[in-house]
Amino acid sequence: MSKISKHPTVRMPSVQEDKAITAAARSDPDAQPLTPTQLKAMVPLKSLRGRPKSENKKQLVSVRYSPEVLAYFKSTGEGWQSRMDSVLRQYVASHSRP
Repeated sequence: MSKISKHPTVRMPSVQEDKAITAAARSDPDAQPLTPTQLKAMVPLKSLRGRPKSENKKQLVSVRYSPEVLAYFKSTGEGWQSRMDSVLRQYVASHSRP
């Protein structure tokens, strides 16, 4: 029984194979090289991943709430933390001194 590797061996092309591959790519009208402007506009993929950076950064804190309050907001479904934040913002707005 032969062992199948999780990581197959990578074989690099020879100089002749590399030249043939490059020539074939250059002769393909659909595979034109990128312009310097296009290359400059490229960004690493990991910088595009995740949630966009917010103008209003929120702070991570540890807070204790009564079970009833948590149960209520969690029962409202996905986005309950944002709704809780909205309620607290409204409270602050209505109780702030001018």
